Amino acid sequence: MTEKELHNYLIKNYPIENEKCEWKEFKSLKNSVAGSESKDVISYISAIANMQGGHLVIGVKNETLEIIGIQDLSVYSIDDIRYRINGNCTNLDIQHFKVEEFITSDTNKIVWIFHIPKHQFRLPVYAHKKTWQRIDDNLVEMTKSRLDAILTQIQVNEDWSKVIITEASIEDLDKIAIQKARLEFVKRNPKYSNEVDSWSDLDFLNKAKLIIKGKITRTALILLGKEESEHFLDSSVKIRWNLKTIDNQDKDFEIFSIPFLLTIDEVYKKIRNLKYRYLRHGTLFPDEVLRYEPFNIRESLNNAIAHQDYSKGARINVVEFEDDHLVFSNYGSFLPKSIEDVVLKDTPEEVYRNPFLVEAMKNLDMIETQGGGIRKIFNYQKQRFFPLPDYNFEDNKVKVTITGKILDENFAKILIKNSNLGLDEIILLDKVQKHKEISENEFKHLKKLKCIEGRRPNIYLSYDIIESTNDEGLKAEYLANRSFDDSHFKDIILEYLKKFGKTKRDKIDNLIIPKLSVILSEDQKKKKVTNFLSILGKEGKIKCNPGYFWEVV
Repeated sequence: MTEKELHNYLIKNYPIENEKCEWKEFKSLKNSVAGSESKDVISYISAIANMQGGHLVIGVKNETLEIIGIQDLSVYSIDDIRYRINGNCTNLDIQHFKVEEFITSDTNKIVWIFHIPKHQFRLPVYAHKKTWQRIDDNLVEMTKSRLDAILTQIQVNEDWSKVIITEASIEDLDKIAIQKARLEFVKRNPKYSNEVDSWSDLDFLNKAKLIIKGKITRTALILLGKEESEHFLDSSVKIRWNLKTIDNQDKDFEIFSIPFLLTIDEVYKKIRNLKYRYLRHGTLFPDEVLRYEPFNIRESLNNAIAHQDYSKGARINVVEFEDDHLVFSNYGSFLPKSIEDVVLKDTPEEVYRNPFLVEAMKNLDMIETQGGGIRKIFNYQKQRFFPLPDYNFEDNKVKVTITGKILDENFAKILIKNSNLGLDEIILLDKVQKHKEISENEFKHLKKLKCIEGRRPNIYLSYDIIESTNDEGLKAEYLANRSFDDSHFKDIILEYLKKFGKTKRDKIDNLIIPKLSVILSEDQKKKKVTNFLSILGKEGKIKCNPGYFWEVV
């Protein structure tokens, strides 16, 4: 095909750069295939394979897909490039890795397209003895959470919770738990309300998908099993509640066993969900709410039960820091791409660690499986003006923190006065107030909405957001964050040198650094002063003499 036809073909089939598609010029392959880490072909192949697989197009301009062509193939050819790359990319699925060559008929330009398969089961792809991934426009070493997600990946046909316990019988299930299960089943499935009472316990358990053809499963034992039947389960299936002071001193604890359908009520009763009062701006009448929305407690605990990796023999933990916050944790990596995907897209997860258990819990009205449960938790916190839930995925665990009070009154005022903000914007602003890093795309989104100012990573809430609160403290904080523009500081330096003559660098630091934005680190402030001096020097306004004395020219 001609160069124009190839260009149109590429635009149609590979129209956008993202974690699945990358465009690169690579005019010469001499040092581009396996050269500088994070910048060469094998690094991009590792990054794309470690996400969902995709394509790398080389011989084109980054932003326009204009065809430049590979002008120097060096020692490589279309016939051997696959095998040469395979030797440099550990764990690459070579069977499904393809390289396609296009040579334009009119200009004789060469373009290669690497078709990169997703990493194999629990096998991250390495380049330069490191694993890579793409975050926004950057190629970086893989984060620990992403690496853990690959190393602990769950195959759809691996379901610990579906295993049948041949030695167990219906006598090993708790009768009170079965009775409660019937009530909850009818709530979720009202179409059976007129016939459920006529079913035998075995018929009911089959219908509710707790057992398989009359045979007891691990799921049945987890949710309905007698406490003394726990020995049928290979691991320690327990929930530990722990009460701590705010400074992390233990005050009380209790360990709960199966049946979890009844246990969740016992754990809920242990949590001291007292009334919390707070004043809205402009009124003397306080709002009074429970410290924790009951749904948030139950949903977080049931999610931990549903997604626990029971094969590890670890407990589910509920830690209550008195009158402050709750922490729910379970063993096993977080399977969706991110918590933002679950909350904002409001879609069900594609893969569950314990699909048989999840289905049974859904039938007993314990969890929502359409992605809405976690979103509700976020919305309940938003409605109270409390901090949004914190999700931590380190150490192959999922840890959820639910705060039961207003932590930052200023942030609460912002939410109250900016009721037009959507949940996605509030999630991002919550990250900003907690000084968490946001991605380039998230930064651009908040900038476009005029919610933040500054440059990554030194960002702060914008004047438009602050001004609506009419709060003097917030305005003062804004000014401290914003500081002044560069010309103001350069003028100060010039005026100082004109009045006091030759001056050492440390004196200039003492003059400028206290006036710079409070969101800058000490190193960043010193670099800022260095930049001011450098610019003034290039403009011919000041010079540095021997002994590192600065003076006006």
